Amino acid sequence: MGLSRTHKTANGVSTRWVSFFCIASFFLGVLVINRVWTSSDPVKINEASSVQTHGRKEVHPLDTSVEAGDILSRVSQTHDVIMTLDKTISSLEVQLAAARAAKGDSNEGSPMVTKPGIENLKERPKLFFVMGIITAFSSRKRRDSIRETWMPQGEELKRLEKEKGIIMRFVIGHSATPGGILDRGIEAEEEQYKDFLRLNHIEGYHELSSKTQIYFSTAVAKWDADFYIKVDDDVHVNLGMVGSTLARHRSKPRVYIGCMKSGPVLAQKGVKYHEPEYWKFGEEGNKYFRHATGQIYAVSKDLATYISVNRHILHRYANEDVSLGSWFIGLDVEHIDERSLCCGTLLVCQILVVHGNDLFMTMSCICSIDCEWKAQAGNPCGASFDWSCSGICKSVERMQEVHQRCGEGDDAIWHTSF
Repeated sequence: MGLSRTHKTANGVSTRWVSFFCIASFFLGVLVINRVWTSSDPVKINEASSVQTHGRKEVHPLDTSVEAGDILSRVSQTHDVIMTLDKTISSLEVQLAAARAAKGDSNEGSPMVTKPGIENLKERPKLFFVMGIITAFSSRKRRDSIRETWMPQGEELKRLEKEKGIIMRFVIGHSATPGGILDRGIEAEEEQYKDFLRLNHIEGYHELSSKTQIYFSTAVAKWDADFYIKVDDDVHVNLGMVGSTLARHRSKPRVYIGCMKSGPVLAQKGVKYHEPEYWKFGEEGNKYFRHATGQIYAVSKDLATYISVNRHILHRYANEDVSLGSWFIGLDVEHIDERSLCCGTLLVCQILVVHGNDLFMTMSCICSIDCEWKAQAGNPCGASFDWSCSGICKSVERMQEVHQRCGEGDDAIWHTSF
């Protein structure tokens, strides 16, 4: 009873043996693990080295033997891809703007939009330029004078669209009483000539800025052109020269083309071209910012789209040409001062001394107009009018005369390549 006994576990194994087996297992495990690490390290090192080498080959695809010409070729290809993407993005922006404009006009009840905006978008043809001739209800004789001179008619008008990508339309809205005698007169004229673009706009002289906005918005929604032109119905135009002028700037994204001017801001009430918001332009006697004269000007597709998208928030001044110029302030726009779009049509006479001595003198009087002598020199003007009349003075009576003196020839447009 007094002797101590060795303790055993429930299954009869001594705790000393349990301790011994635990220690032996630990040392055996350490020995086995060391051998595994020793045998596997070279393989892992080789694999890691192989992966790194392979990675270096993937990171540097250009071999040192590639010539500079190959590099330049790849740079050129990359540039072409970027340009293509830019054009695609620009095209998508224009399509989106056109869809918005068509939808907006549809909601406002525009007579020009009779189908869903997406259908109009799909049907829009690719064109060179759209020329909108701004006219009024009272200007039937002016329109006829243009039809009889520089504007093609009937099948020739359709041919101009198909062969040259040029759209020409008289632009007019509707009267304050839609469906009245004035509107019916335009509808009858349209049925005869098929050369009108009707706007969702109430006609009025003091609404020219609004009419200009709606014209660009409607034209952009209806036609996909490189340029959009606004011209008054008392201006003479040589289509071939206008097309050649625009073609020189076709690759530029945002251009504003016309005869640039900077006239005085007229604060006095009652005078023509009075500016009610004269105080915005600084002290009395200041001039407007540079802008194209309103008789004729052209804007590129991106600018016409900009007007269409933002027309509800673009401020309108009393004078339409000033309004248009103000819309482009702050934008990255190239202003093109094209003097061939503002040649004169007034008769100017010069007295020249042909022969003379102390006793006798022979003099000659030569009368011509600005656009005439330029046409005789082989450089016809794109557009002609009188500054004093803001158009051709008495244009109904004189349009035929100006066309004969200053015209480029009725067939010039068909032989001009853009």
